[in-house]
Amino acid sequence: MGKKYASGKAVVVGGSYAGLVTARVLAEFFGEVVIVERDAVDKGTGAHPSAPQGFHAHAMLAKGGEVLERLFPGLRDELAALGAPVFDYGEGIDFLLPTGFAPRRRTGVMIQAFTRDELERRIRGRVLALPGITLLPSTRCDGLLHDPTGRVTGVRIGRQGAEPEDVTADLVVDASGRTSKLEQWLRSAGIAVPPKQVVRAKVTYTSMTFDRPEDRPAGFRVAYQMLSAPRVREAGVLMAVERNRWTCSLFAFEDEPPTDDDGYLGFAKGLRNPRLAEQIEQRTVQEPTYRYTNLDNQWRRYHAAPDWPERLVAVGDAVCVFNPVYGQGLTVAALEADLLRRMLAHRRPGNGLDGLARAFQKRLGRLVLPAWTLSTSSDLMWNPDRQPLGARIAHWYNARLFRVAVKDPAVWARFVRVVNMVSSPALLFHPSVALKVLTAPARPAPGAADHHSLP
Repeated sequence: MGKKYASGKAVVVGGSYAGLVTARVLAEFFGEVVIVERDAVDKGTGAHPSAPQGFHAHAMLAKGGEVLERLFPGLRDELAALGAPVFDYGEGIDFLLPTGFAPRRRTGVMIQAFTRDELERRIRGRVLALPGITLLPSTRCDGLLHDPTGRVTGVRIGRQGAEPEDVTADLVVDASGRTSKLEQWLRSAGIAVPPKQVVRAKVTYTSMTFDRPEDRPAGFRVAYQMLSAPRVREAGVLMAVERNRWTCSLFAFEDEPPTDDDGYLGFAKGLRNPRLAEQIEQRTVQEPTYRYTNLDNQWRRYHAAPDWPERLVAVGDAVCVFNPVYGQGLTVAALEADLLRRMLAHRRPGNGLDGLARAFQKRLGRLVLPAWTLSTSSDLMWNPDRQPLGARIAHWYNARLFRVAVKDPAVWARFVRVVNMVSSPALLFHPSVALKVLTAPARPAPGAADHHSLP
């Protein structure tokens, strides 16, 4: 555990995944951590009730899994004991790229598949068991408290039927998600906030969880067909998750995959990766089907705020929301919490928090940039009227990279490391890779995407 600050109190606004992981970090440095949560949650609650994406397929990239295991030792084994599989990304995923199926070869990148519901339940239970952490459920945050210098000194909270109450703190963290009101609170205090960046995704998810019989092994842990502008407008992912179940998310650009059983199966049968429909067709028990349409990329550029107040930081979707098709959100939030942990570890007790907030937001901006660039470069290609040069170049390079990767396991392994955030994107521009990419054919061979990796 880290060194406790003498002043000793932090407040986290939001008790979903990002808030919980951040509270775990703060517990190392503050004697008291208060989580203000608007929903009626407790230690047994799973996916945050106000998070509609909680019902859909989630990916924890390898780097995020490493960070979570450091913060919550034994979490991977705890989930595995429930049936959440751990597997090599290259061996366990039947991955259909726009150019064909990726090689089914070992990459050394280990990942785990589970539902957001189970992950959040396990993390919430562990966090609330830590000494010094207090959860205030069914409690809204109505604004920030400031001292005469503009420094944030706490939050104002409210509960139904009760008078507003001020909670003072030495550090306030906004982890309240995409519906965060932090922008308006800052502006009402006279603090300039740069305009929010928004890149429309126009993608809709429809998801179902159903049984995965042990006596009918599928030969893979994940089956995936990726979206790809401008031609591949329908896609999906099927993930083996805990308690012998599959979670399947079907998605489409400018369309809505059906929620009725026959329509859902029919949509899956229309995909070029047949594994999804095969498992859906065999289901005997299923859970409700959910649809999720709010998939825009949004970046509140707090790192560029010229007069960011002391003692206030923002993390998770309260800062940057990614199109979940790329599976970055959980991992980026874990990396942000880890960044805060490292920065706190280098601060002195007492007044050591001065200067932390602005430095953290600037470093968070640099942390978010690669994931934001990946997500938005792909999504911008759906819009023929707004395709910046950088996005067009990235799309051009990736298209040729995929043509090489389906035939070259070494190139595919490099891509796997980059997409899982365990290696820098520079790995894909190494001369040995770039030469293959630049000399790749302009179009895939006829029928390249029609072969299947399993018998």
